[in-house]
Amino acid sequence: MRLAAAGDNCIDYYAAEGAARPGGNPVNVAVNLVAGGGQASYLGAVGSDDHGRLLIDALAGRGVDVSHVRVLPGKTAVTQVELVDGERRFGEYDEGVMADFRLREEDLDFIAGHDLFVTGLWGHLEDQLGLVRARGVPVAFDFATKPDDPVVAAAIGQVDYAFFATEGPDGDALRDRMRDYASRGPRVVVATMGAYGSVALADGVFIECPARPCPVIDTMGAGDSYIAGFLRGVLLAAPVEECMRLGAVSASRTLGINGAW
Repeated sequence: MRLAAAGDNCIDYYAAEGAARPGGNPVNVAVNLVAGGGQASYLGAVGSDDHGRLLIDALAGRGVDVSHVRVLPGKTAVTQVELVDGERRFGEYDEGVMADFRLREEDLDFIAGHDLFVTGLWGHLEDQLGLVRARGVPVAFDFATKPDDPVVAAAIGQVDYAFFATEGPDGDALRDRMRDYASRGPRVVVATMGAYGSVALADGVFIECPARPCPVIDTMGAGDSYIAGFLRGVLLAAPVEECMRLGAVSASRTLGINGAW
């Protein structure tokens, strides 16, 4: 059972430490899914610089298939990161060569050999999701913390598993938004709420899962790690409750390390 992850990648640069760590939503999902015992490929574009080589080598070293990563003339994307009491804060972002990334026909053919596809808000692929589904591959999408972003309207009708993040439980407002998402196509809608755990809407029923108590060193990539654990459960045909538990376990591992992985 294989996952194809595509879209944004970047180097998370922690200036205070002088540390450059590979990251990006689908990148983090792919790495954490492999760490949980699955198989994953990553499709994206990196620059012809040292950061691009760092990212490719790091992914390959973690067992992710990088055969469809493109190396383009220019810079790899970089996000400036500050860590304050374990909470990551994003600064300036230079998208580099990822700005014009699109899936090619050969990429779509490659994705067709996988069992599940995942991308997210900054992957520039919202209008190509139908092409993936037309090849019989279900789609998971991370809408992050942007429920009102135009990408939501563009993508939601072509998504099977929709994820988004919120600071905490919003009561009826959160559940109303999840119902609205579900009415537009997804089989399952999941909201991650940090220390408050997660809630899913599947078949009209809300399911809650607590976060796992753990030390917090760096929150970078914890939400992506949750998605990786959840999708590992999907690939194993596990019930939604078990997918959520696997997501919480995966996120707790990531919270205890520096960087996303």
